[in-house]
Amino acid sequence: MHAAGPKNPLHGITLEKMLTDLEAHYGWEMLGRMIKINCFNFHPSIKSSLTFLRKTPWAREKVEALYIDSLPDLGTPPLEVIVEATDPSEPTQA
Repeated sequence: MHAAGPKNPLHGITLEKMLTDLEAHYGWEMLGRMIKINCFNFHPSIKSSLTFLRKTPWAREKVEALYIDSLPDLGTPPLEVIVEATDPSEPTQA
């Protein structure tokens, strides 16, 4: 497992969000080629994949690693950009 905290790129990202983003970007067929697990290759769905990944740590680690590697392609800004954009010293407008 990864360390918790704001420096962790997976901090605040649910497994469902990771899987949804990866499926939207790559599709089930490509996910099944990249990570060879049956839940991506035979009758894939978010629900069945989540069930399997929550019970299988090695498979979840592969999905997390792919998600981290894919962050630039997914259009998610790096953590440093998010932190800089939310400067707590600046007043918010209501």
